[in-house]
Amino acid sequence: MTLTPKILVVDDEESICLVLKMNLEMAGYQVDTALSAEDALKLKLGSYNLVLLDVMMGGMSGFELAQRMRATEGQKQVPIIFCTAKSGEDDLLQGFASGADDYIKKPFSMKELLARVKSVLNRTGALAAAETLKYEGLELSLKQRTCVSDGEQVQLTRKEFDLLAFLMGSPDRIFSRAEILTAVWAEDVYVIDRTIDVNINRLRKKLGRYGRHIETKLGYGYGFTTNH
Repeated sequence: MTLTPKILVVDDEESICLVLKMNLEMAGYQVDTALSAEDALKLKLGSYNLVLLDVMMGGMSGFELAQRMRATEGQKQVPIIFCTAKSGEDDLLQGFASGADDYIKKPFSMKELLARVKSVLNRTGALAAAETLKYEGLELSLKQRTCVSDGEQVQLTRKEFDLLAFLMGSPDRIFSRAEILTAVWAEDVYVIDRTIDVNINRLRKKLGRYGRHIETKLGYGYGFTTNH
């Protein structure tokens, strides 16, 4: 399965983590959070396409975490963007000396942050790798907006395509109906839960043997599973 870029947000302010997670996920990324550098070190840091890292945290600083990552095989290649209120020239230089790929000063607009994230991911090739979502013989081209199942073109409506891309972009995760509505139908004024169910049923029929990978969690929502 080719995945959407996976981002780790490390900040000791839970509210900032939640806001960044929500906005990044709405922009199409997979996002995990950690409330300290120590917690981040417990994760598989080499599995991320980008780390958004606060500098001043209780305990280990963001600078120290970045230095550890740059000295560790399997982690040294992961891009890092520092997000910090420390804005002096010396702080900026220390950030880049610690291995930062970019440095954004707090407070920042979400539009600016998303632009910086996209720029770094482009430079490192993570976005290009994510232009195709593939599971076995099921392939979605996000650039061409086409769906192929075992070599055969599958005709999907715009919403069916967006829904399948959203679910395949984060495999083996169940999304609530509210999360799906926000991600796929955000611009629509009024959409009911039944709309999701109808589109899910259509997708299952159109995808043939891959339809069974769209999993239902009763009373909650849907996901794309790789376990069947």
